[in-house]
Amino acid sequence: MTLQITTQVDARGLSCPMPIVKTAQAIKTIASGDLIEVLATDAGSVKDFAAWSRTTGNDLVEQSVDGSVYRFVLRRK
Repeated sequence: MTLQITTQVDARGLSCPMPIVKTAQAIKTIASGDLIEVLATDAGSVKDFAAWSRTTGNDLVEQSVDGSVYRFVLRRK
């Protein structure tokens, strides 16, 4: 099944808390239920996105790593 990504956030090269800040801004621009893909290179973003999705109620649908790039797919609540 291919996920239908509505918008993407390129947070590569940014350190904490900027990947979360950029994602929080971008997720406000999409409809409830839509997906946002985030690419980040900050290793701390793995814990950050898990905590952020718990506290905001936005689902962390997918998470993977390819070399030094972490990919997160979140569904807006």
